[in-house]
Amino acid sequence: MRKDIEIPISRDVYVVMVLEWNKEFLARDWNAYLVNNRATPIEMALVVSKGYDGDKKTTTMRYAFGMVAAKGYEKIEMVTEDVLTLNNEFFVTYYADNKLYEKRFFFEKNSVNQQQLVPIPVLDKDGILGR
Repeated sequence: MRKDIEIPISRDVYVVMVLEWNKEFLARDWNAYLVNNRATPIEMALVVSKGYDGDKKTTTMRYAFGMVAAKGYEKIEMVTEDVLTLNNEFFVTYYADNKLYEKRFFFEKNSVNQQQLVPIPVLDKDGILGR
């Protein structure tokens, strides 16, 4: 029976951290984005985020996106510098091709910094890909 269960592998959907200028506060902030680099849209995307390190924990946040366009993205949240000193986890579930996909993206504590920037597909900005 277990051999009949298909567990689809999530590909071309990412959570990334991007350092952007905040016009309101006149400062640079890290923002988390859900990026869909697929040729087709994803639907009913749910993102659960949390930060932790031993006894230190952030509030668990939940976000829902009805649809993320093909080669599109949605901003999840701004991540403050003090939260970046914690391990940050984003658990993503979404529907595509009539299947449910899920993937966990992880940013190790203190790993989100300007020295780690790489080009991010779709956003055309430099950022950090969650692993």
